Amino acid sequence: MNFAHIDGVVVSTDHWINGERISSSRRFDDHSPTDGGLLAQISRGTQTEADLALEAAAKAFPEWAATPVSERAKILQRMHDLIVERADDFARVESADQGGLLSYYLGERGIRRSASNYSAFAEMLLERTDSTFVDSTFHNQVSLSGAGPVVLINPWNGPLLLESWKIAPALASGCSIVLKPSEWTPLTASMLADVSAEAGLPPGVLNIVQGFGEEIGALLVSDPRVRRISFTGSAATARAIAAAAAPNLTPCSFELGGKSPLLIFEDADLDIAVQTAKRQYSNAGQVCLIGSRLLIAEQVYEEFLDRFARAMEGFVVGDPRDPTTDIGPLIHHEQFERVDGFVQRAKADGARPVFGGGPLRDDGSLYYQPTLLVDMEDGSEIVTEEVFGPVLTAQSFASEDEAIRMANATRYGLTATLFTSDEQRAERVAKQLDAGTVWVNCFWVRDLRAPFGGTGESGIGREGGEWSFDFYSEVKNTVTVK
Repeated sequence: MNFAHIDGVVVSTDHWINGERISSSRRFDDHSPTDGGLLAQISRGTQTEADLALEAAAKAFPEWAATPVSERAKILQRMHDLIVERADDFARVESADQGGLLSYYLGERGIRRSASNYSAFAEMLLERTDSTFVDSTFHNQVSLSGAGPVVLINPWNGPLLLESWKIAPALASGCSIVLKPSEWTPLTASMLADVSAEAGLPPGVLNIVQGFGEEIGALLVSDPRVRRISFTGSAATARAIAAAAAPNLTPCSFELGGKSPLLIFEDADLDIAVQTAKRQYSNAGQVCLIGSRLLIAEQVYEEFLDRFARAMEGFVVGDPRDPTTDIGPLIHHEQFERVDGFVQRAKADGARPVFGGGPLRDDGSLYYQPTLLVDMEDGSEIVTEEVFGPVLTAQSFASEDEAIRMANATRYGLTATLFTSDEQRAERVAKQLDAGTVWVNCFWVRDLRAPFGGTGESGIGREGGEWSFDFYSEVKNTVTVK
């Protein structure tokens, strides 16, 4: 077996298949975005590992699906408890691998939030009841059962958290799993395999295969043994997955990108709105749900920009292990070049930085200045395309109708945030925004029983609560004569 030592934590660098560590002859390098150092050399999956994982999942599925609900819930709760017990280890490894703030991962919204999905779905599983429909003649009994082996493909921007959004409901529903973590952030998924085994999850129910999307990912999503595919990432990759799944009619759930608006009306509490605008730089802007388009009532536009610029003074970009750091690096040189390309093209087209506007320093590191751009044309690339970095745009609107039109002027529809003290306006505007989630005078909160997902090119389907159970289940209606 092969291991890496990450900030005092020992992490296996091999696949997890049928309850065992499996090594590949080929490996790939995993570098830390913090300083570019080599963290680990990871087993690189091939057709062999794909077949082994899918065979293990298919073999384990019938017994897991037949496992009593109480036992499945007990294992999920145990997974929660073990992650919380090892939260500090998970936090150090995730920060090193992904570049996110160590203080964030150590906090309640970090590793512990990831763990909470397992306990939440354990509770929901125990509380679920099947629907019945009765009339004078017939009795209809609806029942749900696990759909079968599922493939889960996870992104790099919130590895452990977004894995929990998929793994917890899939296990609760009675599915067996093949997980492919991002090749840029594979380490905490490997740690999760150890947790699952200690929690009592039977061999083959959770399998983790590492490697590249165009190699191992493509093999997994095109296999006829797979009965559900859940993917979080780009629309382009989702199209490729959908095409590969189509011959097998494999249902897919896609949580994709966003170019979400943050609307600030003239009667908003500007202090709270400014603090919320600062939060859009969380994780160096590498968050699908951020409100990257600030749409501000013209009556308070200049005042807001001035307050925002002053609030950003002293904002620290640096080592994510330092507790005084506000945001860390971008994940990878490829992502860094993508983000900077958007900014430099926007500036060439006439956009003006209120602050930021380029790399933090010219030394090959992955740190980028938090950037706010103004004076863009409607419909320009920087206003319509997802940057996925610490880059916001600001535009003014003259009326409520114009604000709604501007907010809906993209092909995305993941989230929207609005600030106003007028409750009727809030209700009126929220109904007209094209978004799967609308936050009113708040941001980035969700009950784990509530749905998350988007419209348009922000995805297909919803994750969370009953919506997850529906996706990972087959639904049967048994009709009998009374």
